[in-house]
Amino acid sequence: MAAKFTYIDLFAGIGGFHAALSAMGGECVAAVEIDPRAAAIYEMNWGTPALADITEIANDNGVKLPKHDVLVAGFPCQPFSKSGAQRGMDETRGTLYWNILKIIEKHHPAIVLLENVRNLAGPRHVHEWEVIIETLRAEGYRVSDTPAIFSPHLLDKKHGGRPQIRERVFIAATYVGKKLSQADLEVEPPVSNKPIAGWDPQNWYLSADLLDAHDELPEESLLSKEEIKWIDAWDDFVLKMLKSRKGEKLPGFPLWSDSWVLPEDLDIEEGTPGWKIDFLQKNSNFYADHQKLIDSWKTKWKVSEFPPSRRKLEWQAQDAQSLWETVMHFRPSGIRAKKATYLPALVAITQTSIIGPEKRRLTTREAARLQGFPDSFKFDGQSPAATFKQLGNGVNIGVVWHVLKQLAERDAKILTKRKPELLDAISSSPMSPDAILRKRR
Repeated sequence: MAAKFTYIDLFAGIGGFHAALSAMGGECVAAVEIDPRAAAIYEMNWGTPALADITEIANDNGVKLPKHDVLVAGFPCQPFSKSGAQRGMDETRGTLYWNILKIIEKHHPAIVLLENVRNLAGPRHVHEWEVIIETLRAEGYRVSDTPAIFSPHLLDKKHGGRPQIRERVFIAATYVGKKLSQADLEVEPPVSNKPIAGWDPQNWYLSADLLDAHDELPEESLLSKEEIKWIDAWDDFVLKMLKSRKGEKLPGFPLWSDSWVLPEDLDIEEGTPGWKIDFLQKNSNFYADHQKLIDSWKTKWKVSEFPPSRRKLEWQAQDAQSLWETVMHFRPSGIRAKKATYLPALVAITQTSIIGPEKRRLTTREAARLQGFPDSFKFDGQSPAATFKQLGNGVNIGVVWHVLKQLAERDAKILTKRKPELLDAISSSPMSPDAILRKRR
């Protein structure tokens, strides 16, 4: 069947954008991904070569990419991410937006959809955000200066949602010509950062919506004896504390066992930031209220011998009755426990979710599901660590699908005049890409 529209996939990763746009009837006419391992997975699954450097094919000397209807790009987030230095366009990788702009200037695709971490639209990157919006408008694009922020957990399953809170900012732009782009500056973003009508994200249920039943667990999901010991120790603490507090919830502030001293013995160094002083004082008061129980617990489990980051607990699990009922992460700031409804975002480095009721980590296949990839998607020939990194760097397929459909609805009149076949392809697609992707082999 002939393609309904064409697109190029920049900073393509393993193909989250490709999955959504191809399922809508699009043909990928070029894919660009500089990481050879990600490019290999992309080609393995989609049959499209992707290994290329955008700085070599889109620069001041010209653009070596074909004409297309849609341009998508999950451009590098490190310059804007909280986990990086946040140097924005002052950092070389931040300037890769200009290579995208060179392509836009030459081809003026009907739709441009850019994706990045939420922090791009944060207070430290106001200048970068304004530059992107202003340059797109200067090229004739209708685009909101209000960030379009969305997460897969805000969609229910029938709309392609997933139990993962993964807020990303989308810059969704439609080509209208330079006169109209400057005349329509009050346009709203295609999506807002809230659940779709009637959906409550607390209704996610991991065992039904994500997890596999395993006869034999893959090695990467197994917990070590030491990890089980740390969780058992803090679970014992939770159980004892809930009983002592007669069912009252645990405190929401981080519990730092190294800071459990009586208020009269609390020694705060000069220059300690206010937020830390607050936590130290709260921990000291907490210890004073439960001194006997805490001292007994610390002695029983030899907590002082735990690594520093395992001597801390961040309880965010509301009214859960046991640590093993929660979803946990081993973080530098401590063991974080959350209610087992939906998961925090996959990250590209570490901190794979621990599923308490299953007493194991998330598998790579389950992580792929969190991003919307079908179970037929292959990661052959690479380590689980590489797969987790690629998935953590990726875009959620259901969210891309939703943003495109909402953009097409918002700008239907424009697309009807300029690209009716593109509008029809997006608008006539089902509410979720899942059924289409499950059929692919």
